[in-house]
Amino acid sequence: SSWDQTAARRPVYFASKAANCPCKGVREMRIGIWERNEGLREVILEGLRAAGAEPPVLEAGAHPADFSGELDLLVISPEAVGWAGAGQIHAGTVLLSGAAGPLARALRTERAVSYGTSARDTLTLSSLEGDQICVALQRELVTVTGRVLERQELVLPFPTGRDPLPWLAVTGTLLLLDVPPEELWRG
Repeated sequence: SSWDQTAARRPVYFASKAANCPCKGVREMRIGIWERNEGLREVILEGLRAAGAEPPVLEAGAHPADFSGELDLLVISPEAVGWAGAGQIHAGTVLLSGAAGPLARALRTERAVSYGTSARDTLTLSSLEGDQICVALQRELVTVTGRVLERQELVLPFPTGRDPLPWLAVTGTLLLLDVPPEELWRG
């Protein structure tokens, strides 16, 4: 990835751009992005902007020690490493790869949401063909603001050459931050 790692670790604050955005109250939340320089933070910001949403504070880190205090949402990349110390993180909601399921038991969290290719995951890859992906929401999803998304299948544009698992993590993050399914990746 060619993005600036220093800039990626600084919190980001934005003023509201869209008065009708369903995410306008999300700005004050703390969102942690635990990743290994995959660039999830930038892609999440891009997805929020494309949906006309007001981006919240996004804090990126490569290790649990990079996160202090309470997070509203912790997004764990499929490439995240450094599990020691994960029990020190407190987050209202954790979004993690289904393959990292045992990690959820170590975290102090109210709810865990998984993404991946297993039918056990909340957000799964149903099919991938060309520049479209079919994503299945296997069970109700409660967003960070308490809204409930019903089970559904979403056919979304998919950038050629991207790895589907980090893309699912970003899509799950956008849904958890109240981006309506019909606004995902439309911009």
